[in-house]
Amino acid sequence: MIRTAWVFLVGFFATIYHAGNVVLRNRFWRRNLHWACDKAARRWSQNILWAANVRVVLEGVENLRAHEPQIIVSNHQSGFDVFALAAHLPVRYRFVAKRELGEVPIFGSAWIGCGHVSVDRGNREAAIESLDQAWREIHEEKLTMVLFPEGTRSPDGRLTQFKKGAFVLAVQGQVPLVPVAVVGSRAVMAKGSLRVRSGTITLRIGTPISTEGTTIRDRNRLLEASWEAIAALKGGEEVPDPTHH
Repeated sequence: MIRTAWVFLVGFFATIYHAGNVVLRNRFWRRNLHWACDKAARRWSQNILWAANVRVVLEGVENLRAHEPQIIVSNHQSGFDVFALAAHLPVRYRFVAKRELGEVPIFGSAWIGCGHVSVDRGNREAAIESLDQAWREIHEEKLTMVLFPEGTRSPDGRLTQFKKGAFVLAVQGQVPLVPVAVVGSRAVMAKGSLRVRSGTITLRIGTPISTEGTTIRDRNRLLEASWEAIAALKGGEEVPDPTHH
């Protein structure tokens, strides 16, 4: 419990410092704001990983395109998935997450100000509008969009069904889907638990899945291919139908 308390203490002050810095720059001095946002996200995540004594290992980094738009689709089993990805992805990125993150004091203002996307799951039209607006910016700036197509953290670590949003976006933008498996994060902090343990998280980056020439009718095929790729990367479990809701 001492480690857990230490992680939450470091996380609190790291959030105040890094998010507060972004909020102030966004309001008073927007020059090089994108650079400040990228740095803040990485340092914030690194601070929390350091406090938790969590090591992150990258595999398959050659599959990422540093200066071209792409969509990373990743499994999601722990809050530490975000820290591992944000601290170690060697590309400029933006995350897509639930609207509630944008409502967290200080952090939420920094999150939105840096161009990360908050999606209102209860309002389909607003969610689509948010994603479309974000995607235009990301495509123009050649950034990487990171999504967790399961929609929420897996309760037992097994790969669950995917939602279709990421695959519709990939088709619309004609950009590759990059499957990523996060392995080991659930042992650090499982869903439903506040206890933090030290450990190693491995990010396994798979071969990009091309969307060139695809149409909206291909979204289910891309979804299934991504699910199978992530399951293979994580040495994962199977479910009867990854498209079933």
